[in-house]
Amino acid sequence: MIFGRILSEIGAAYFFLSALFNMPLANLTAILQALPLTVTLAAALFFRDRLGWRRMTAILVGFLGVLLIVRPGTDGFNVYSVYALISVAFVTSRDLFTRRLSGATPSLLVTFATSLSVMAAFGVASIWQGWGPVEGPAALRLIGAGGMVTLGYLFSVAVMRVGEISFVAPFRYTSLLWALLLGWVVFDDWPMPLTLLGAAIVTMSGVFTLWREGQLARAKRVAARS
Repeated sequence: MIFGRILSEIGAAYFFLSALFNMPLANLTAILQALPLTVTLAAALFFRDRLGWRRMTAILVGFLGVLLIVRPGTDGFNVYSVYALISVAFVTSRDLFTRRLSGATPSLLVTFATSLSVMAAFGVASIWQGWGPVEGPAALRLIGAGGMVTLGYLFSVAVMRVGEISFVAPFRYTSLLWALLLGWVVFDDWPMPLTLLGAAIVTMSGVFTLWREGQLARAKRVAARS
């Protein structure tokens, strides 16, 4: 399970960063909001989790929202939009592996193994990349990014293992608000109206899916007690 999670994290990091360098932050973040939908669908396909018509409809509507964001066939569509979708697939795989980990496996071990493996994989890959000097401000940004990624690994592993998914997952949608704000303030980017509409559809579909999962989980607990 840890090895599968590591491979998923390496793939997610490559495709996510490649897309991030070449497309607006808010657009990429909006595509990533489809994660609760893809995780729910993948759990039904691979783990035989029950998936009712309500959640299936929400997933289909959410995917239509993703199409509004990437808009294949238009001038704004490019290979990096596909990279963003591939990164969603890898993150979905990562979350599924995380949920299947044994409760006896320490979260710090998973975090350390993942961070070390990602560093080693891209360290080897960097041999074929050109090197350049890293000035003071760039070095500080790299150190800050490394620290944030490490904390992100630790907290994402811990919360997926001990938190109820229907409560935890909606917090991911706050990243869209941060991406809109930072993209506007730092990069002077603001999404097109269709992108915002697609993001709203994906967000509402995801929140409904998670709310429905919470309802079903509570109903199962009540039935078990009675």
